[in-house]
Amino acid sequence: MKTFAAALVQSAKRWVADHSLSTAYQPTSILIVDDEESIRRYVDRVLSGAGYRTTLAVDGPDAIAAAARGGRFDLLLTDVVMPKMTGAELALRLRQDDPGLKVLYLTGYSDRLFAEKLGLCDQEAFLEKPCSVAGLLEAVSLATTGRVGPGIKPGQP
Repeated sequence: MKTFAAALVQSAKRWVADHSLSTAYQPTSILIVDDEESIRRYVDRVLSGAGYRTTLAVDGPDAIAAAARGGRFDLLLTDVVMPKMTGAELALRLRQDDPGLKVLYLTGYSDRLFAEKLGLCDQEAFLEKPCSVAGLLEAVSLATTGRVGPGIKPGQP
């Protein structure tokens, strides 16, 4: 498992280097919410390896508690189907206190996302599971900065 984890971090670092990313700026803060530990750990390794600041939560109530502890997040990266609260419900709750919160749904159930929501709101996107390191990093870059490519830095406005 350590070899796989090291490979993920190396892959994230290569993607950052290939896209001229730098961690010299204030890191973008991402709240990662998924009830599957393996998914949370994968996403955390990739994003923290790329210079993002991450906070992990196992479900909606845990994420709400993290935000209540004073967490200010640039992006909510959440699963759609979770016990206790869906990702869409979580986004709605967190946006009550932070209307500008950007949301990236990471899901293997996009059909359920669109059954629950008629469409994505402004500042929302989704990415299908499973996803590659490059796919995840590109989606996060696009969600947080509105663009992907050379010169994009985590935390850059």
